[in-house]
Amino acid sequence: MPATATTSRSVLRQAISGQRRQVTLASVLAAGHQGGEALVPVIIGVVIDQAVAGGSAGTLVLWLAVLGVVFAGLSYSYRFAARAAEGASLRAAHDLRIAISRRVLHPGGGAENGKLAGELVNIGTSDAQRVGVVNAVLPFGIAALAGVLVSAVALLRISLPLGLLVLLGTPPLLYLAHLIGKPLERRSEAEQERSAHASGVATDLVSGLRVLKGIGAEPAAVARYRDTSQNSLKATLRAARAKAWHDGAVLALTGIFIAIVALVGGNLASSGSISVGDLVAAVGLAQFLLTPFLIFSWVNGELAQGRASASRVADLLTTPAAVEAGDGELPSPATGNVRLTEVSYGSLRGVDLDIPAGQLIGVVAADPAAATDLLDCLGRAGDPTKGKVHVDGIDLSTVDPDRVREVVLVAAHDADLFEGTLAENVGPAPDEALVAAAADEVAEALPDGTGTTVTERGRSLSGGQRQRVALARALAADAPVLVVHDPTTAVDTVTEARIATGLARLRRGRTTILVTTSPALLAVTDRVVVLDDGRVTTEGSHAALAHERADYRATVLS
Repeated sequence: MPATATTSRSVLRQAISGQRRQVTLASVLAAGHQGGEALVPVIIGVVIDQAVAGGSAGTLVLWLAVLGVVFAGLSYSYRFAARAAEGASLRAAHDLRIAISRRVLHPGGGAENGKLAGELVNIGTSDAQRVGVVNAVLPFGIAALAGVLVSAVALLRISLPLGLLVLLGTPPLLYLAHLIGKPLERRSEAEQERSAHASGVATDLVSGLRVLKGIGAEPAAVARYRDTSQNSLKATLRAARAKAWHDGAVLALTGIFIAIVALVGGNLASSGSISVGDLVAAVGLAQFLLTPFLIFSWVNGELAQGRASASRVADLLTTPAAVEAGDGELPSPATGNVRLTEVSYGSLRGVDLDIPAGQLIGVVAADPAAATDLLDCLGRAGDPTKGKVHVDGIDLSTVDPDRVREVVLVAAHDADLFEGTLAENVGPAPDEALVAAAADEVAEALPDGTGTTVTERGRSLSGGQRQRVALARALAADAPVLVVHDPTTAVDTVTEARIATGLARLRRGRTTILVTTSPALLAVTDRVVVLDDGRVTTEGSHAALAHERADYRATVLS
């Protein structure tokens, strides 16, 4: 879906226009079905007047054959109209999911701001489906209108008052149905928001289940989800009540309208203005009109929910990117000189840092937020509010985020693994990386070695195994600048020492920044930089800082 889908209307319009051929085909076929349904009582009225009343067997057979052809045509039309409409619905929802995925995965980021992962999933599934369904219901709405028009023309042929009653009475009835659908639209949007939030909380709790059990926070987590779930249930019940009122009100209006049509037809027949066959046709058409008006009710309800979901989709698609693309160019190959000049971002306050190409440095941040903010600036997940980050003399804020991440690879502490084999998770030429990250031991412990399948997010591995495989993946990328955040918090001290040695050996001559408080990792660095209160307060070798500064010892040795 193009990036011009900025409002709920444009999302719906583009979802429909993208499937216009299938929607048009479905509309034509569905209109043929409803038109054929409307002709059935008309043909029956003709049979009564010309064949039954006239006593002509040949005429009866002829019109019965005509009736059979009409039934065959309307059956064929409905079958293939439903197929085309459902196909358009599924393809539109798929296209919308692709557009949502592209926005969420866009290098500029920003789509996830203020939203839990489960909320994004809900928008990409439930809301996308509801928008796609508009393509399935629209042809039948057009078909219902065709059925009403055919009925009106037939009634005009029978009686001018009956035809005018249908033609003039339908528009205000449709307008009233539209007004009745407004509360349903509002409550459907609230229902989707609450449901998405509940999904997000559930996803968040499941992903952190081990941590919750470890700190004994299950009761608090259950209480949080119970409150969220109850709010979602209340919103769903309000939406269900709104839909019930909507359907009931539209059905009542439709029933009154059809009763009026039947009453007028009966009066005309009793006065001799129309024949018996015309009366049968008029009553049959009045009964048939219930079907298109029920379709109108259904279409109106689906459109109300589709508009609400389209609004949520549009909000996501128009979320501004955290960083914008630029026209700056990093050298190829990059040497890896990194320099931060008076960088302020989040908890960082005027950070000055110069890292020569090929140096292995450690960054110790007592405040975890400062570490996270530093990673965001280095990987261009966010641009500094003040100051500049340069790589090889080029301001990163002027470089396309994709190119930045080809040169500067940030391996976050909570990096996830993907479903697939261990080798597929690490990437090409993994042997050296596996050894350096001590992930070769992980492979040896698995039944099929590096060919062992890892489940989604690496849940089939322990915490330490996941960390080692994620580190091996980062090392295998062989980026000019590698930024690693706390890669050994879940491994034992012996393994940590081995990782430190292997990492230093494998990354020799390549710029590497270790954001960590691990003594084993800091001991192999060329120098250590200490961040305190968002600023660089001191730097030196790990041994010297541990010997001279009590605050440093308290941070890394406690």
